Amino acid sequence: MAKNLTRHGAVSQNAAVARMWKLLIALLLLPVCVGAGRALWRLLWATGNATTVWMPLLCGAACWMVVFLLLPRPMWLYVFGHELTHALWVWLFGGRVKRFRVSARGGQVVATKINWCIALAPYFFPVYAVLVLVVFGIGHLLWGWGRHPEWLHLFLGAAYAFHVTLTWEALKTEQTDITRQGWLFSAVIIFLGNVLVLLVGLPLLTARVSLGTVLAWWLEETASVWRWLSRVF
Repeated sequence: MAKNLTRHGAVSQNAAVARMWKLLIALLLLPVCVGAGRALWRLLWATGNATTVWMPLLCGAACWMVVFLLLPRPMWLYVFGHELTHALWVWLFGGRVKRFRVSARGGQVVATKINWCIALAPYFFPVYAVLVLVVFGIGHLLWGWGRHPEWLHLFLGAAYAFHVTLTWEALKTEQTDITRQGWLFSAVIIFLGNVLVLLVGLPLLTARVSLGTVLAWWLEETASVWRWLSRVF
């Protein structure tokens, strides 16, 4: 699947230096990745008894997996969400979108501003899951959909599984977003971004562990990794 995120205007002449700095940052963030993974593991154990949340989430994910494995994959829908995420983050950073093109084989966004966060956002920001939250939020205000949170969880599970599976498929092909930022830096940011979504989202959904506790676990586990590295080296 071909895709392209392009800056409208001059291209920085310091790209090679920037890539070296990103490689160094990625290496320094590896212990943070390990700490995030261990904190997520603790969170999953702590929220495992929230069956009224986990059951519809997993059922939604299972429904999507049936579609993913047995039916034609809706690549146009994925590409549209991918390019829409680029556009949203361009606007978030104060840029303007000059061109937006989508097809089943790929897409392109031409913008006045590009940075590593804009380039990598589609790989960690589950835009359709966010849209599910927005739609259900509006539905709750207008029609009281909050009385049936199981439907929210069902669609969230399907939307997040859609994000994970099709992002993984996209990463199997060469992505200019990744190659321009550097493979290791991109992998670290994508991993941390996806884990952060879960570390923030699951406490809010399950109400079993506070967000402050989860962030404290992340800090504790990361510090533990750094202590281990200091003893080894």
